[in-house]
Amino acid sequence: MFGRDKSSLPEPGKALAGRPERPWHLAAQHAVLDAPLVTDEVPAGHEVAIFGLGCFWGAEEAYWGLDGVFSTSVGYAGGETPHPSYEEVCSGRTGHTEAVRIVYDPTRVAFADLVKRFFEIHDPTQGMRQGNDVGTQYRSAIYWTTPAQEETARELTEVYGAELERRRLGSITTEIKPAPEYYYAEDPHQQYLAKNPFGYRCHANTGVRFPQTA
Repeated sequence: MFGRDKSSLPEPGKALAGRPERPWHLAAQHAVLDAPLVTDEVPAGHEVAIFGLGCFWGAEEAYWGLDGVFSTSVGYAGGETPHPSYEEVCSGRTGHTEAVRIVYDPTRVAFADLVKRFFEIHDPTQGMRQGNDVGTQYRSAIYWTTPAQEETARELTEVYGAELERRRLGSITTEIKPAPEYYYAEDPHQQYLAKNPFGYRCHANTGVRFPQTA
């Protein structure tokens, strides 16, 4: 199962079968924020953003401290396999990204600011990898949940892409798609770096700040 090329998505219909329900227990409470971990019921006035930007441990840490963020979680998105395990996602045979899901108050933090942070803390030009982390689960992705989010995501991708091109740092490979089914990752991965402060934080990045004129 784990011997294939992990840098190419599985052919349609050939992803792992998965399972009909989540087989693992998740904590009721977020380990950092005064909020529930599972937020299938989003509080009134809040929105959801889902990003793939490499190893989800560091990605989640980059967002849970932002003012206006109600809750975060890590999981799997953008693939075919229902309720995949971490090992299955890492095999490259589910098609999922390692994703961070953010529930936020748009009156306190704009989706545009979440996207700008997204671009600054990873390298969106690397295709199926981030630094030494290689595989389809590390690809760059923005999964929009509203038409306004899609418009903002595409506009800001164009702006940041033009800046990277100007600096000859490559072309953006970020996929921008409607939010797919999101599957919560196993409990040990949730808020991993709060539980393991000296844990792995691999986030390649371009070192380019988002243009101030945007």
